Amino acid sequence: METTKTAPSSSSNFIKHIVTEDLKSGKVKEIVTRFPPEPNGYLHIGHAKSIILNFELADEFGGRTNLRFDDTNPLKEDTEYVNAIKEDVKWLGFDWDGLFFASNYFDEMYNRAVLLIKKGKAYVDDLSADEIRETRGTLTVPGTESPYRGRSVEENLDLFERMRKGEFGNGEKVLRAKIDMSSPNINMRDPVIYRIAHAHHHNTGDKWCIYPMYAYAHPLEDAIEGITHSICTLEFEDQRPLYDWVVQECEMPNVPHQYEFAKLRLTDTIMGKRYLRQMVEDGIVDGWDDPRLPTISGVRRRGFTPEAIRNFIRETGVSKAYSTVDFAQLEYFVREDLKLKALRTMAVLQPLKVVITNYPEGQVEMLEAENNSENPDMGHRQIPFSREIYIEQDDFMEEPIKGYHRLYPGNEVRLKHAYFIKCEEVIKDAAGNVIELRCTYDPETKSGTGFTGRKVKGTIHWVEASRAQAAEFRLYEALVPDDSNPDSESFADRINPNSLQVLQGYVEENMAGVKGQEKFQFFRHGYFNVDPKHTTAERPVFNRIVSLKSSFDVKK
Repeated sequence: METTKTAPSSSSNFIKHIVTEDLKSGKVKEIVTRFPPEPNGYLHIGHAKSIILNFELADEFGGRTNLRFDDTNPLKEDTEYVNAIKEDVKWLGFDWDGLFFASNYFDEMYNRAVLLIKKGKAYVDDLSADEIRETRGTLTVPGTESPYRGRSVEENLDLFERMRKGEFGNGEKVLRAKIDMSSPNINMRDPVIYRIAHAHHHNTGDKWCIYPMYAYAHPLEDAIEGITHSICTLEFEDQRPLYDWVVQECEMPNVPHQYEFAKLRLTDTIMGKRYLRQMVEDGIVDGWDDPRLPTISGVRRRGFTPEAIRNFIRETGVSKAYSTVDFAQLEYFVREDLKLKALRTMAVLQPLKVVITNYPEGQVEMLEAENNSENPDMGHRQIPFSREIYIEQDDFMEEPIKGYHRLYPGNEVRLKHAYFIKCEEVIKDAAGNVIELRCTYDPETKSGTGFTGRKVKGTIHWVEASRAQAAEFRLYEALVPDDSNPDSESFADRINPNSLQVLQGYVEENMAGVKGQEKFQFFRHGYFNVDPKHTTAERPVFNRIVSLKSSFDVKK
């Protein structure tokens, strides 16, 4: 597949400066980075920042990037997530130089743990998880040494081997690094580096019943693969001393270095994996690819483009300072990417029937319409026009307010690509609801003929009724807005009940047979994507990607 190349950006990237200096000084001869997701869920837009940073850094400096699955917890991992992650990385425009699994290094990790025991740097502990937590201490109080900390090397080797053979149950024993229980860094207070888990692993099957902890496994994986710059988010900064300790004490030939950056935060967006999983499992959303979710599969289904996401991430830059980016800024880049790509057509989301009484019955006229007024290369299309059409309900007001220039009794408007029409009569049902308009048209006012006899202030869109394609439209709001019951202890209380609005309407007849992921701009409504999950041959479903108007000021 064709992979993306780095585009220049004026935004800051302190890691890029580090890489430049490391190459210039000869500290490293080649840049090797990695993207190391845990296959226990779907990637979200925050992961996209790490993906783009790692792949583009290596690409810019002629290096390599690995995709490595940190699959050290068999209880939460699944091949479904492995496949989804690979698809997401490729969709974003990247391809890896090496595909690896942490589980492929389990033998090496075990041997390095044995080395630590032989050096007196690790011991088998019988304390429970709660007891270990209670004796760990606090930020101001040092921890308490385990009564099993003084076990001999021989005893520890024997117990660790028996742990591997499955002689003990889950939680009965762990292997801990022997570092310093009085360290001011809690991560250095004899962290657990192996635990017992009698569970089937998606990659290694039932070969193992002990599994390395992430904080121990991760630096070993980097060292084994020869990673030069191990780039992670700021919450791992306090773990860097442990990262370095593991690499050093395990006597790894390659010595990687860890660098931390601030993760991406967006307004009105929840990216915690626990909350995303809860919404999926509780049926609040339509799977991990629900267009309201910030998962990469969700924004893909909604219609965001990889080009827009890459440009957005580049513009936000890379720093060590936490900040929150307005979601409107991401939407801005989506609009910018789609404005010259998307075919511009007409759709009526809440239809109101209009009968043009002086237009010949049974006649259908074909009119010419440009496909994108900003991109002439996209050409033109033919659209039908006849006596009966649909317009938007809110394009008519029986008693217009001041400044309303669309259709109302006695007023004349232009139909986009067609004629002037004038509202002559309003038809209502028994309940007083407007169900039909009777209008007349002026055949002299056809678009493209150069008519200048009079002007109208309003232009509205429409679709011809007899040939219109019935369609469903899904409009979205933030699923968990920042200001939605922020003090509530229940996450469910923060869910926006209006995050999805489903409307039934019509699109032009030439939209019949559209395929999933095709994108369009619907006049006055915004950009829409054909939903690949629910669209059928008989009835397309369109997800609104973004509205046409942006609240983001690019000049800020």
